[in-house]
Amino acid sequence: MKKTALAITMVTVAIMILVSLSFNVKTIKAQNDGNYTITHVNHEIEVLYDGYIFINDTMQMTGQASDGFLMGFPYKYGSYILQCVAYNSSEIFPVTLNVPLENRVGFYGVEIDFSLGTPQVFTVGFILSNNLLTQDASNTSLYTLDFPAYPSLTKAVAVCNVSISLPEGTTYISGTVNASNYSEENLPEFTYSPANITFSLTGDKMQMFYVKELESEVRISGIGEVEGSDSYYIESKSLTDISSIEIILPPNASGSSVQDQFGRTMTQPTIADEETNRYTITFTSALESYRSTRFTVKYKLPSNYTTQMGTNNFNITFPLFRNVNYYIEWASVTFVLPEGARISSFETTLTGSAYNVARGVFQETVTINRRDISYLENVLPSENVLQIVYEYNPLWLSFRSTLWMWALAIVGCTVAIVWKRPKAPARVGVPAVAMRLRPEYFRSFIDAYEEKKKIIFDIESLESRVRKGKIPRRRYKVQRKTLETRLNTLSRNLTELKEKMRAAGGQYVELMQQLEIAETEINEVEANIKSIESRHSRGELSLEAYRKLLTDYQRRKERANTTISGIILRLREEIH
Repeated sequence: MKKTALAITMVTVAIMILVSLSFNVKTIKAQNDGNYTITHVNHEIEVLYDGYIFINDTMQMTGQASDGFLMGFPYKYGSYILQCVAYNSSEIFPVTLNVPLENRVGFYGVEIDFSLGTPQVFTVGFILSNNLLTQDASNTSLYTLDFPAYPSLTKAVAVCNVSISLPEGTTYISGTVNASNYSEENLPEFTYSPANITFSLTGDKMQMFYVKELESEVRISGIGEVEGSDSYYIESKSLTDISSIEIILPPNASGSSVQDQFGRTMTQPTIADEETNRYTITFTSALESYRSTRFTVKYKLPSNYTTQMGTNNFNITFPLFRNVNYYIEWASVTFVLPEGARISSFETTLTGSAYNVARGVFQETVTINRRDISYLENVLPSENVLQIVYEYNPLWLSFRSTLWMWALAIVGCTVAIVWKRPKAPARVGVPAVAMRLRPEYFRSFIDAYEEKKKIIFDIESLESRVRKGKIPRRRYKVQRKTLETRLNTLSRNLTELKEKMRAAGGQYVELMQQLEIAETEINEVEANIKSIESRHSRGELSLEAYRKLLTDYQRRKERANTTISGIILRLREEIH
């Protein structure tokens, strides 16, 4: 028994020694972790052309951050962060968002992986939503920017220099900071410093809008000619109408033209900045506050985008999203190769993208899909370039003409054979003609429909204002009931007008069917959007999944609205 007790005692002592050693090892590791000093930080805040915020923090430090580098902002800014990239002159570092800042409450943390070694100089770039920039409703030339005056770091900083870059023509009015450049020595760790600045701006050097979608198509012909087409879907966030915006075209683009969402030619784009290839697009009708629109820019590119390597091998090198100074939620770029071309290889330096190669019978295409395109594309150490190598035999240039010759020969032979056959008596058909409606009827229908759309917009605006606490709930209920009463009356009148339109027959029946399908689509989409908003608020849907679903639903809604606008346009033509 004594021997057994002694053995148990010795084992217990050994376990205690091992546990003690393990704790000591951990303590030593924790003491050695983060053995670095931050000597200098440049904290740059820039308001971009579309009102989005670019924050650039360049750090100079000594020592090693063995388990990663932590930094962040006051937590209120976390929901506005759209992109974050950490990099130096030679590489991009992995980043993890929304992490604890050493268990401090009230901070939104970002962890940068320096497992392969800590650089002594590096930069962390952030893109924040333009919801941080507020336009004054009573004086629309006044804007208030909410921003973090300093970065929140886990260690003190010897010197922190701050610069605020506002759009050209800005006039400072007031704010919690008194200048566009200031500095702080011995900036404490875990600095919590929300700030704001109010400034005045008139003109078009900044336009508050979203680029919801950008679909680009680049076509390469058999003789090396390159043509491009960029289709934009934008939404205004300005309290005033937007008459023009600036967009970026690929370098050396020429012969540009613009069409609206109905295919009508708009004013030719004008060059705004030749160095960055920035063009001004002027709308035929100004884009109203918080409304959306689509337009397509077509252009030609020089043949030096493609180079020949040998007899039948070609290479196309194309820059992607160069000099972009606005935020794009979703973008797609499709490269259409000449008929008969076969892709040998392709590669790109654009990170975080999805690729698709479609191989048809005669033609192949490469499509790149990417979310979150922004100003950060310009500051990363490597330029975004796509390179495609393909095989192409110039004999394919005669492919179409040969097909036409064969087709004409076959048609000619068929006509000759049919011509010699005895002809049966021709049957007389009676064309179906729609009953002609008076112009006043179309005018009544269009006016009623436009009034209905306006009331729906007013109801949505009213709901937004009551959510933000801008009007009392009692007043909201009264105004909503008035609007709903008018809406119900209009809906009954429109139902009667639709039935009369169907009774007229012909194309009007089809137009009314298309109209009802589009209206049903909008109702379903709005119900789905409310559903995902509710699920996201309850935590059942991640932010990424919510944003993807929201984009898909908004795209469906926009297509339905485009269909309705086209129908109204066709009916408006009947008045004349």
